[in-house]
Amino acid sequence: MSDVLLIATHNQGKVAELEALLVNTDVEVLDLKQLEIHSVSDESGTTFIANAIQKARYYAELSDMLTIADDSGLEVEALGGRPGVNTARYGGPGLTSIQRYQLLLEELRNVPWEKRTAKFCCVAALAKPNGLIKTAVGECRGVISFEPSGDAGFGYDPVFFLPDYGMTMAELEPHDKQKISHRGRAVRKILPALEEILSAR
Repeated sequence: MSDVLLIATHNQGKVAELEALLVNTDVEVLDLKQLEIHSVSDESGTTFIANAIQKARYYAELSDMLTIADDSGLEVEALGGRPGVNTARYGGPGLTSIQRYQLLLEELRNVPWEKRTAKFCCVAALAKPNGLIKTAVGECRGVISFEPSGDAGFGYDPVFFLPDYGMTMAELEPHDKQKISHRGRAVRKILPALEEILSAR
Protein backbone atom coordinates (compact mmCIF):
# COMPACT_ATOMS: atom_id res chain seq x y z
CA MET A 1 0.00 0.00 0.00
CA SER A 2 1.37 3.41 -0.96
CA ASP A 3 2.00 6.16 1.55
CA VAL A 4 -0.80 8.70 1.75
CA LEU A 5 -0.52 12.43 2.39
CA LEU A 6 -3.51 14.62 3.21
CA ILE A 7 -3.59 18.15 1.84
CA ALA A 8 -5.37 20.02 4.62
CA THR A 9 -7.14 22.96 3.01
CA HIS A 10 -10.66 23.71 1.78
CA ASN A 11 -9.22 26.18 -0.75
CA GLN A 12 -9.26 24.34 -4.08
CA GLY A 13 -6.75 26.78 -5.56
CA LYS A 14 -4.26 25.75 -2.87
CA VAL A 15 -5.12 22.07 -3.40
CA ALA A 16 -4.28 22.34 -7.10
CA GLU A 17 -0.96 24.09 -6.40
CA LEU A 18 0.06 21.62 -3.71
CA GLU A 19 -0.87 18.62 -5.85
CA ALA A 20 1.33 19.97 -8.65
CA LEU A 21 4.23 20.57 -6.25
CA LEU A 22 3.92 17.04 -4.83
CA VAL A 23 3.47 15.26 -8.15
CA ASN A 24 6.99 13.75 -8.16
CA THR A 25 6.83 12.38 -4.62
CA ASP A 26 6.14 8.73 -3.81
CA VAL A 27 2.88 9.48 -2.02
CA GLU A 28 -0.78 9.22 -2.83
CA VAL A 29 -2.22 12.69 -2.31
CA LEU A 30 -5.73 13.18 -0.97
CA ASP A 31 -7.58 16.33 0.05
CA LEU A 32 -10.32 17.21 2.53
CA LYS A 33 -13.01 17.29 -0.16
CA GLN A 34 -12.19 13.75 -1.28
CA LEU A 35 -12.43 12.53 2.32
CA GLU A 36 -15.62 14.54 2.88
CA ILE A 37 -14.05 16.37 5.80
CA HIS A 38 -15.98 19.62 6.18
CA SER A 39 -14.84 20.83 9.59
CA VAL A 40 -12.66 23.91 9.75
CA SER A 41 -9.57 24.23 11.91
CA ASP A 42 -9.28 27.14 14.29
CA GLU A 43 -6.81 29.80 13.09
CA SER A 44 -6.27 31.75 16.28
CA GLY A 45 -2.50 32.16 15.92
CA THR A 46 -0.89 35.55 15.49
CA THR A 47 1.76 34.24 13.08
CA PHE A 48 1.75 32.16 9.89
CA ILE A 49 3.78 29.43 11.58
CA ALA A 50 1.36 29.14 14.51
CA ASN A 51 -1.64 28.83 12.20
CA ALA A 52 0.08 26.35 9.87
CA ILE A 53 0.98 24.10 12.80
CA GLN A 54 -2.52 24.45 14.23
CA LYS A 55 -4.12 23.34 10.95
CA ALA A 56 -1.67 20.51 10.26
CA ARG A 57 -2.04 19.09 13.76
CA TYR A 58 -5.86 19.39 13.73
CA TYR A 59 -6.36 17.53 10.45
CA ALA A 60 -3.67 14.92 11.17
CA GLU A 61 -5.46 13.99 14.38
CA LEU A 62 -8.89 14.14 12.75
CA SER A 63 -7.92 11.96 9.77
CA ASP A 64 -5.24 9.83 11.44
CA MET A 65 -3.06 10.57 8.40
CA LEU A 66 0.23 12.26 7.59
CA THR A 67 -0.89 15.80 6.76
CA ILE A 68 0.46 18.89 5.06
CA ALA A 69 -1.09 22.30 5.72
CA ASP A 70 0.00 25.82 5.07
CA ASP A 71 -0.78 29.28 6.26
CA SER A 72 0.01 32.10 3.94
CA GLY A 73 -0.76 35.71 3.36
CA LEU A 74 0.16 39.07 1.95
CA GLU A 75 2.21 41.66 3.83
CA VAL A 76 2.12 45.19 2.39
CA GLU A 77 4.82 47.55 3.61
CA ALA A 78 2.73 50.73 3.27
CA LEU A 79 0.04 49.13 5.46
CA GLY A 80 2.45 48.18 8.22
CA GLY A 81 2.44 44.52 7.17
CA ARG A 82 -1.32 44.18 6.82
CA PRO A 83 -3.32 42.17 5.96
CA GLY A 84 -0.82 39.53 7.18
CA VAL A 85 -2.38 36.56 8.98
CA ASN A 86 -5.80 38.07 8.27
CA THR A 87 -5.28 37.97 4.50
CA ALA A 88 -8.08 35.46 3.85
CA ARG A 89 -10.41 37.42 6.16
CA TYR A 90 -9.38 40.92 5.07
CA GLY A 91 -12.36 43.27 5.03
CA GLY A 92 -14.53 40.92 7.07
CA PRO A 93 -16.53 37.76 6.38
CA GLY A 94 -18.44 37.12 3.19
CA LEU A 95 -16.25 39.05 0.75
CA THR A 96 -15.11 37.50 -2.51
CA SER A 97 -11.45 37.43 -3.50
CA ILE A 98 -12.15 40.23 -5.97
CA GLN A 99 -13.75 42.38 -3.28
CA ARG A 100 -10.78 41.79 -1.00
CA TYR A 101 -8.16 42.90 -3.50
CA GLN A 102 -10.36 45.82 -4.55
CA LEU A 103 -10.40 46.91 -0.90
CA LEU A 104 -6.61 46.62 -0.85
CA LEU A 105 -6.31 48.77 -3.97
CA GLU A 106 -8.61 51.35 -2.42
CA GLU A 107 -6.46 51.49 0.73
CA LEU A 108 -3.40 52.06 -1.45
CA ARG A 109 -5.11 54.50 -3.80
CA ASN A 110 -2.81 57.43 -2.97
CA VAL A 111 0.36 55.40 -2.42
CA PRO A 112 3.02 55.85 -5.16
CA TRP A 113 4.52 52.91 -7.00
CA GLU A 114 7.85 52.90 -5.17
CA LYS A 115 6.06 52.54 -1.81
CA ARG A 116 3.70 49.72 -2.85
CA THR A 117 6.20 46.93 -2.08
CA ALA A 118 4.79 43.74 -0.63
CA LYS A 119 5.55 40.10 -0.09
CA PHE A 120 3.63 36.87 -0.07
CA CYS A 121 4.61 34.65 2.88
CA CYS A 122 3.91 30.96 3.37
CA VAL A 123 4.64 28.47 6.12
CA ALA A 124 4.14 24.81 5.20
CA ALA A 125 3.69 22.36 8.06
CA LEU A 126 3.85 18.56 8.09
CA ALA A 127 2.17 16.71 10.93
CA LYS A 128 1.79 13.08 11.90
CA PRO A 129 -1.15 11.92 14.03
CA ASN A 130 1.28 11.48 16.93
CA GLY A 131 2.06 15.19 16.79
CA LEU A 132 5.41 15.30 14.94
CA ILE A 133 5.69 18.66 13.24
CA LYS A 134 8.09 19.94 10.58
CA THR A 135 7.85 23.43 9.07
CA ALA A 136 9.36 25.42 6.22
CA VAL A 137 9.04 29.06 5.16
CA GLY A 138 8.81 30.59 1.68
CA GLU A 139 8.53 34.21 0.51
CA CYS A 140 7.96 36.01 -2.77
CA ARG A 141 8.50 39.76 -3.10
CA GLY A 142 6.68 42.10 -5.45
CA VAL A 143 4.69 45.31 -5.78
CA ILE A 144 0.94 45.89 -5.49
CA SER A 145 -0.22 47.05 -8.91
CA PHE A 146 -2.64 49.93 -9.49
CA GLU A 147 -5.20 47.63 -11.10
CA PRO A 148 -5.75 43.87 -11.49
CA SER A 149 -4.42 41.93 -14.46
CA GLY A 150 -4.54 38.25 -15.38
CA ASP A 151 -7.01 35.48 -14.64
CA ALA A 152 -4.75 32.62 -13.52
CA GLY A 153 -4.03 31.80 -9.89
CA PHE A 154 -6.38 32.94 -7.14
CA GLY A 155 -6.69 35.37 -4.24
CA TYR A 156 -4.52 38.47 -4.58
CA ASP A 157 -2.53 37.15 -7.56
CA PRO A 158 -4.09 39.65 -10.04
CA VAL A 159 -2.70 42.64 -8.11
CA PHE A 160 0.69 41.19 -7.11
CA PHE A 161 3.15 42.51 -9.71
CA LEU A 162 6.50 40.81 -10.22
CA PRO A 163 9.08 43.34 -11.51
CA ASP A 164 11.47 40.62 -12.72
CA TYR A 165 8.74 39.15 -14.93
CA GLY A 166 6.93 42.36 -15.90
CA MET A 167 3.55 40.86 -15.04
CA THR A 168 1.31 39.93 -12.14
CA MET A 169 1.26 36.55 -10.44
CA ALA A 170 -2.09 35.92 -12.18
CA GLU A 171 -0.43 36.30 -15.59
CA LEU A 172 2.27 33.70 -14.96
CA GLU A 173 2.12 30.22 -16.44
CA PRO A 174 1.48 27.69 -13.62
CA HIS A 175 4.94 26.10 -13.91
CA ASP A 176 6.58 29.53 -13.65
CA LYS A 177 4.46 30.37 -10.62
CA GLN A 178 5.56 27.13 -8.94
CA LYS A 179 9.20 28.14 -9.31
CA ILE A 180 8.92 31.52 -7.62
CA SER A 181 5.80 31.52 -5.46
CA HIS A 182 5.91 31.61 -1.67
CA ARG A 183 4.02 28.32 -1.53
CA GLY A 184 6.30 26.65 -4.06
CA ARG A 185 9.39 27.69 -2.13
CA ALA A 186 7.98 26.52 1.21
CA VAL A 187 6.86 23.14 -0.12
CA ARG A 188 10.18 22.46 -1.86
CA LYS A 189 11.97 23.20 1.43
CA ILE A 190 9.78 20.74 3.31
CA LEU A 191 10.12 17.87 0.83
CA PRO A 192 13.29 16.48 2.50
CA ALA A 193 11.38 16.28 5.80
CA LEU A 194 8.55 14.44 4.02
CA GLU A 195 11.01 11.97 2.52
CA GLU A 196 12.64 11.48 5.94
CA ILE A 197 9.27 10.73 7.57
CA LEU A 198 8.31 8.28 4.82
CA SER A 199 11.66 6.46 4.92
CA ALA A 200 11.34 5.97 8.68
CA ARG A 201 8.06 4.08 8.34
